[in-house]
Amino acid sequence: MNSGTRGKLAVGRVKFFGRHRGEVNSSAFSPDGQRLLTASEDGCVYGWETQSGRLLWRLGGHKGPVRFCRFSPDGRLFASTSCDRTIRLWDAADAKCLQVLKGHQRSVETVSFSHDSKQLASGGWDKRVMLWEVQSGQVLRHFVGHRDSVQSSDFAPSSDCLATGSWDSTIRMWDLRAGTPGIFHQKLEGQRGNISCLCYSPSGLLASGSWDKTIHIWKPSMRSVLIQLKGHITWVKSIAFSPDEQQLASAGYSHMVKVWDCNTGKCTETLKVRSMAKANKGAVEGPLGSPATPGPNTMLLAGSSERGPCLCLYARRETLSVWSC
Repeated sequence: MNSGTRGKLAVGRVKFFGRHRGEVNSSAFSPDGQRLLTASEDGCVYGWETQSGRLLWRLGGHKGPVRFCRFSPDGRLFASTSCDRTIRLWDAADAKCLQVLKGHQRSVETVSFSHDSKQLASGGWDKRVMLWEVQSGQVLRHFVGHRDSVQSSDFAPSSDCLATGSWDSTIRMWDLRAGTPGIFHQKLEGQRGNISCLCYSPSGLLASGSWDKTIHIWKPSMRSVLIQLKGHITWVKSIAFSPDEQQLASAGYSHMVKVWDCNTGKCTETLKVRSMAKANKGAVEGPLGSPATPGPNTMLLAGSSERGPCLCLYARRETLSVWSC
């Protein structure tokens, strides 16, 4: 994490997505930033055109609330998880369900793709982590070790290691190299609350957000914390590194998004959602281009009109999620 020139995070507009019929649980940008997925408590996965806010699809199929969604790195697929204990793989081009993956015994809370898009990892309330082959839909390995629900996951840039975060307040590092046994080879401890989100940087640093209101940036190979970020007044819900990993954006169960300097640990910016929405209220676009204001099942997108980071913010339950595109 070397020092470099960093620009301010500009918020050019706020856009509301308000056609959900239930709470919004998760969101994900496509790799090119042109589309946005949202997972809803109403049991559907929604697809949106990022720039126009146009609803592209509302996908049923799950028999329970949709908990999480994520695009594959190659942009060809996306996955959704549900309380119905399944993972659905969808074709991103025509939004058709390709496979339904079954194996978890309780709600599936997280899913992530390997960087070559060939493998998929999932975790949930059954405390298990499962590794799947995307093409066949077959289970490759099971990982057991967490003592509570698995809520977050991310593959290392090399894809030879998987990190999972749990409500047991630990991060487990699973060795995915061929021939290694299905046991975790590292356990990272230090945060005092449930691990709610994980994110690898391009160079392999790992950030974790917790219910203890802190963010830790780890060097996994050394099992050491490089820096702690403190300043949130509520649980940390979501985190994302900037492409140069000099900055990290985070959001919690409040109306604020924070941007941190990863070298100093200082918060460089705090974006207040309510003030952003109020300032942009006259220019806000709602469903089908009509004016809108935040509702209980509304999601809003804030970001610059040019290339740059975007923020996905949820009004319901005061939760926010941050993604880069």
